[in-house]
Amino acid sequence: MAIHITNPETDALLRKLASLKKTGLTDTVHVALQHELEREEGKPCLVEISRAFARDLRAMGNPALALPVDKDLIDSLYEED
Repeated sequence: MAIHITNPETDALLRKLASLKKTGLTDTVHVALQHELEREEGKPCLVEISRAFARDLRAMGNPALALPVDKDLIDSLYEED
């Protein structure tokens, strides 16, 4: 299957990278795509990021300094000004 690059800047980038690596255009595109896929697949998902954030936040807390939460405090969070 052929690919046609219509963007001149993209074409120039491809040719420059292929020249630096001394590889053909197809091989250069293949390796670049392979590296980008590996980079994207290695990223943690939003759930993992959120769990790590919650874990770190929990580790920074000090339960001994926590204030008691009662109904009045919770109700005050929902009051409109």
